[in-house]
This record gives sequence, C-alpha cells and structure tokens, in this order.
Amino acid sequence: MSQRMLWRNERQSLRRRLLTTLLVPLTLLLMFNSLITYIGALIYANHVHDKDLINDTLTLVQMMAHESPDGRVSSQAQFLLDYEPEGRNYFSVYSSKHGLIAGNRAVRPPSGMPRHGGDPLLYNVQIDTHALRAASMLMSNPLDAGDQLEVTVAETLRDRHQEARQILLLSIPAQTLLIIAAFLLVWLGVRTGLRQLDPLTEQLANREHDLAPIGDANVPVEILPLTRTIDGLFGRLRGMLALQERFIADAAHQLRTPLAGLSVHAERARASTDPQTIADSLNHIQRLIQRANRTSSQLLALTRAQTVEHEAGDTEPLNLATLVPELVGQRVHEGLAAGIDLGYDGPAGPLWIDGDRHRIQEMLDNLIDNGLRYAGSGSLMTVSLARERGGICLAVEDNGPGVPAGWIERLGERFFRVPGVQEEGSGLGLAIVQRIAQWHGGSARYMAGGESGLRVEIMLPAGYAPKKNGDA
Repeated sequence: MSQRMLWRNERQSLRRRLLTTLLVPLTLLLMFNSLITYIGALIYANHVHDKDLINDTLTLVQMMAHESPDGRVSSQAQFLLDYEPEGRNYFSVYSSKHGLIAGNRAVRPPSGMPRHGGDPLLYNVQIDTHALRAASMLMSNPLDAGDQLEVTVAETLRDRHQEARQILLLSIPAQTLLIIAAFLLVWLGVRTGLRQLDPLTEQLANREHDLAPIGDANVPVEILPLTRTIDGLFGRLRGMLALQERFIADAAHQLRTPLAGLSVHAERARASTDPQTIADSLNHIQRLIQRANRTSSQLLALTRAQTVEHEAGDTEPLNLATLVPELVGQRVHEGLAAGIDLGYDGPAGPLWIDGDRHRIQEMLDNLIDNGLRYAGSGSLMTVSLARERGGICLAVEDNGPGVPAGWIERLGERFFRVPGVQEEGSGLGLAIVQRIAQWHGGSARYMAGGESGLRVEIMLPAGYAPKKNGDA
C-alpha cells in the first residue's frame, strides 16, 4: 500500500465522527431507557401483586370468620394456600393466646399491627434465603372474644421480577427499532447537512488566483468561523502578494538608473584607451554599484518593516538607555569623518520597551545616515531619549540646513526626496524609520530643529523590565 493511500485511510471522516458521536449517546439512551422501563415494570408488578396479596389476606380472614367458627383454617383454604408447585406462597395464623395455629412459623408479622378492622399491613420479610412480600391483618377469634388472630399471607418476589423482565423484553425490540430509526434519520440529516459544504468547496476549487473574501452570504452559521479564518488567510496572502509586487516595482524603479549608468560607463571604458577615462569610468561604476547595493538593502529593509503584524516571540524587553548609546557610539567615527559632532543625551535610569533589537538598530542607523548625509560638515547632531506622555521619545536632531516647511509633511513617503537637494539618496531611509516605528506600535514625527535643521521624534510605547529569576 502506498504512503498516499495509507494517509487517506488514516484521515478522519467528519461524517464518521458525527455519527459515532451520536451513536454512543443513543446506545446509552437505549440502556438507560431499558433500565427505566424495567424499574417502571417492576413498580407496576409490585402494585398488582400487592393488591392481589391484600385480596388473598382479606379472603382468608373472611373464610376463617364465616367458614371456620373454631378459629382454624379450613381444609379448603389451606389447600389453596399450600398448593404451589414451586413453593412460592406462605401463610400463618397466630393467636395472641395460643401462638401458631396454622401455617409457617417463620412468617411473623412485625410489631405495631394495625387495629382491628384496619386494612392489611404490607411489609417485607426474609425466610432462609428467600425475600418475601407479606400482608398481615388482625381479626377477632370466633371462639374467644378476648383472643385476636394475626392472619398473614406471603409470597416470593420471583413472579414480580419475572413479569417485569417480560415487559422489558417486550419493550426492547420497539425501543431498539426506535433508536435505529433515529440513527438513520441522524445519518440522513448529517449527510444532507454536509452537502451544504459542496457549493463552498466548488467555489474555492474554481478559484485560481482570486483571493477575494468568501463573505458570510449563503454560508451556514456553523461554518462561519472556518470561512472567516480562510478570509483572514486570504487577506494576509493579499498583503504578502501586494508587498511582493510593490517590492518588485520599487526595485525596478530604483535600480533602473544605476543599471543604466553602469551600462553607459562600461561602454565608455570599453571604447576608450585613455587610462584616465577608464579609471574615471571605473570609479563611476564603483559608486553606482554601491548605490545599487544600498538601494537594494533599503528596499529589503522597507519590505521587512512593512510587515506590521508580528507574532509572539518577535519582541523582547530592551533597555533603550543602554542600547541607544551603544549604537550611537558605533557611528561616532563616521560622524568625525563627515565633520559632524555626533552625541547622545539621555536619562541615567532604564527605559524599557518591548521591541526587536535589529529593527531598532536599523531605524537608528537610517536616522543617523540621514543626518550624516544632509546636515553638512561642521554641524551638530544629537540623539536623545526621554519619557513623554507615558511612552518613550527617541529623537535625532541636527542643526543643518533643514527641510523647507512645505515639504516636512511629505517626509516618510517612499522615494520622496526634497527638491533641490544635491546629495544622492533613495528616498527610503525615513520611510523605513516610519514603518519600523509603526511595527513597534509607535509613530514618527518630523519637525524643524531648535534654530535650524531637522528633528525626527520616534514615540514608542513603554514596556516592563524583565522579571528576574525567583520573581513572582
């Protein structure tokens, strides 16, 4: 048997599971109903036999009062009481003065007999290993007015249980047929109900590249959680495909110019025999390659940053008061090379957030790169941290030429570059910063610096310090 066939055989059937789930309760219901039927039949049999037992006792009392003036059981009555092929009937007649007159000595009525003229008393008694049901009644002794006779008639419980079993055996086939009919109706209902999934299955099977939501129309209520989950999956797939298409379009847009320049300078170097021209072309090719590398790196960074949703485990507690000075220190030598005084200003205490270290580093690097590229030699650039409105503000400010007020609102747009700026760039740095801030649940704000220049503020939600071992 192939692995595929084995996998098919091991797959669980929803129809089989539903039927099994219903068959077990129906079987238990049959057993419970049979028990209830037997108990009801036994109660009915006890009621009928108790009534017959009372009638037998009253009959015996009347026979003794009218047909046995000597107070003894007539031969006819004794024959009727004793004649039992399986020995299931017992009787006794006790005199308050003379003791047992007739019958079985073991059949004694309990204490507290009813008064003369009352109804027979029903009770249970044990003789040897037999459980009996008995009826007792007091009567006056016809021969002695001062004497009373206790007349008792008893029988075993065998007939009662036998009749209850007969009723049960008669009812079980009908109940079984009823359960089978109910099961068949359930099977038919499950089969018909599952067919309602066929249109949905056909609709999904006919789709090729359509990731539109299924919607709630014509979908059974029980299937709505599944279809809504599928719609959520379709939405995430649409987002991923849109992100992929945007990345391809952005890459084509941004790499077209460097690639065209590479082709031009390569042809120039091939066509010239002048060493100076060839060297100049190679320098241009090297700068264009660096530009293409940076652009592709930023495109990848922007694509990662545009994935706004993140799963558990993507973040960890980060102390920005320790991380940011460390990251700034790694860029100081670049600031010195560019003639820019790069510094840090922040509180001494910890500033915790729940974030991703690599994304925070990428965001800060882009902010510092932006300042190093556009602030100009001789400028000051300060990276600062502060608590603000229940969150943490990470700011990068320089005193360079800044951005005209009319263009500040557009900072953070993809591929936007301030008109008139001569420095090369892709227009992706601040877009990456803004997306990473959003990924962390924060936001980015752009404004003019104190006297001149540009100030970028990143507002991040405050987090909690990690628990130490042993903390509750």
